[in-house]
Amino acid sequence: MWNFELVNKVQAQFKKENVNDFRTWMEVEVYQLINEWGKSRAQRFKGIIIKTAWKTALEKTITVRRKVWAFGVERIFAVHSPTIEKIEILRQFKVRRSNLAYIRELTWKAAKLKEVK
Repeated sequence: MWNFELVNKVQAQFKKENVNDFRTWMEVEVYQLINEWGKSRAQRFKGIIIKTAWKTALEKTITVRRKVWAFGVERIFAVHSPTIEKIEILRQFKVRRSNLAYIRELTWKAAKLKEVK
């Protein structure tokens, strides 16, 4: 048995079944479970995926960026994490790059992306 086959076999029990294929041109809403003082609630984070990264299927992460007033806020989410309740795809945009890090430098009208219908 090869090493990657062994890794896939061990990680298969931790993977979520209903995970979509997320790409950098999507606007998503991530619902993350937060535990505070013995209570659990879902916290929403809505933004554009600017980067995806993974070595194996279980290690897949997405970097989501949103604009809050004049500040940009980025969070990195592990897609198969048990704290992620669900990820909804809201819109898709037309881009020609796999990494949208250049959008950090752009402001206002220059930062707009064309929506795919």
